[in-house]
Amino acid sequence: MDDIPLPISDNPIRLVDQLRHCMRIKHLSYSTEKTYLYWILNYIRFHNRKHPSQMGAVDVDDYLSYLAISRKVSPHTQAIALNALVFLYHRFLEKDLGKLNFKRPKFRKKPPVVFTHDEALFVISIIKNSTHQLMSKIMYGAGLRLMECCRLRVKDIDFGLNEILIRGGKGNKDRHTLLPITLTEDLKSQIKNVRALHQYDTELGCAEAWLPNALNRKYPSAAHSLHWAYLFPAVKPALDPTSNKLRRHHVHESILQKSIRFAIKKSAILKQASSHTFRHSFATRLLESGYDLRTIQELLGHTDIRTTEIYTHVLNRGGRAVQSPID
Repeated sequence: MDDIPLPISDNPIRLVDQLRHCMRIKHLSYSTEKTYLYWILNYIRFHNRKHPSQMGAVDVDDYLSYLAISRKVSPHTQAIALNALVFLYHRFLEKDLGKLNFKRPKFRKKPPVVFTHDEALFVISIIKNSTHQLMSKIMYGAGLRLMECCRLRVKDIDFGLNEILIRGGKGNKDRHTLLPITLTEDLKSQIKNVRALHQYDTELGCAEAWLPNALNRKYPSAAHSLHWAYLFPAVKPALDPTSNKLRRHHVHESILQKSIRFAIKKSAILKQASSHTFRHSFATRLLESGYDLRTIQELLGHTDIRTTEIYTHVLNRGGRAVQSPID
């Protein structure tokens, strides 16, 4: 249950708990909370556990230089560390850092790695676990991120409108994307399996699903309904750290990642691919089919159209669709 926020008291004393409390008031995602805490604590340890209120711009500069020179982190990682420290001082301590000598590094823009249609289907066919194979098909067929696929609930599948509702995606945004027609029967079969498992969990007393925010208080019976059950549940129930209740959460993302990574390796496709490559391939296929960028942007949930435009550079027509003279 790595994506369920750990409980904290209303009046935290420790600095870590105070930071968590502040981040939750600001409605940061739990993944951002964990990332920021990692870099803030690493910054404090680098300065021999000195309290951040007693440090300033010079100490931040020293730490960021250490990351680049000694740890040799990428510019992207260095920028994330800086964002965490800016949050620490500006939004938590409400302290002006002053002028930093550090300059944000320029990122090297890399085109996304993309499967051809045959490569994507071949990788999926190698995955032996039927549930993991279905999840991979959804990621490729609907353009879902890894965690968006793992967190799907039964009620998010709309067979009538052929839509999948993504709740709380990146940036805590909801969106609709398409439901691949060829996966309809497989998804109905999966829901049938979830129904039987939910009935079994009800008899064991662990069928209550975790609900975000205060929905469990607003709708007390919702957590026990099949609608809120995870579409891809974990193999066994686990203890919920927020309530100490035994609940069946969704399948852990690392398990799906390992299945896909193994399939890519076994396929002998010489690309630096991962589970996210299915999402990139989804967008590229739509562009190849002639769909406009705005439609693809909405399906992918991109805030900025420039993020979607990167797929125009990986169309399966050679560099910038220019034909070589030798051809």
